Amino acid sequence: MPDPFTLIIAGIVVVIVGILIGSIGVGGVILVPVLTWTTELTMHVTIAAVMFSYLFSGLVGAYLYSRKGSIRWSSGLWLSLGAMPGAYLGSLFIAGMPDSSIKLVIAGFVLLAGINTLIQPQHSSTRVPAVAPVWLILIGLIVGISSAMTGTGGPLLLVPMLIWFKWPVLTVVGLSQFIQLPISLLATLGNVMHGEVNFALGFAIAAIMVIGVTFGSALAHRLPATILRKLVGVVLGCVGFSMLWQGLANSA
Repeated sequence: MPDPFTLIIAGIVVVIVGILIGSIGVGGVILVPVLTWTTELTMHVTIAAVMFSYLFSGLVGAYLYSRKGSIRWSSGLWLSLGAMPGAYLGSLFIAGMPDSSIKLVIAGFVLLAGINTLIQPQHSSTRVPAVAPVWLILIGLIVGISSAMTGTGGPLLLVPMLIWFKWPVLTVVGLSQFIQLPISLLATLGNVMHGEVNFALGFAIAAIMVIGVTFGSALAHRLPATILRKLVGVVLGCVGFSMLWQGLANSA
């Protein structure tokens, strides 16, 4: 049983993750490693519980962003068509031993996306570029598979992908809230059928995380688009570098 101080630290981390998810969409990537360390649970059990918790953070985040008109529902539905089967497939893959090379590929992509977000010229903060539905479905499929396998909920790949297409950052973050719903739902279904889900842990994580999501959502709608975009780029770059460093160290 973890000591109270360790649990408090874990709770603070969950709140911080909620703030990051609510404000820039990215943050869940640090949740699984921290909870694995503090609870001494296996990686598979922790990922399953975290994926379940994203159902609630996604509901709260999607509601808050929809109130501000920051969710493009038509695009979200196309993304969901790919993300739902992808999340289920990812839950099947995680039941076995996941390939470490997948994490390295994700880390490299996220790092490059963060750099690209920081160096690419500024574009319109309101116009959404046209993206064919087939591409949105493919993006959703990739995001669903990788998210269910890593316990990152969806935004870790969705945010850099859509920013790469030069979507407005606030619209991207809004969609990252919505995409958590189909991914967490289908991943949890797969985990129940082919693994196990610690629902008590999942509810506890969700109860703390939604506090941060609520605060993060309010913060995102107050920050200028330029600052929000730079913040996304910095966090993506740091997360990508950290994942790449860890993956290379583990494979050495």
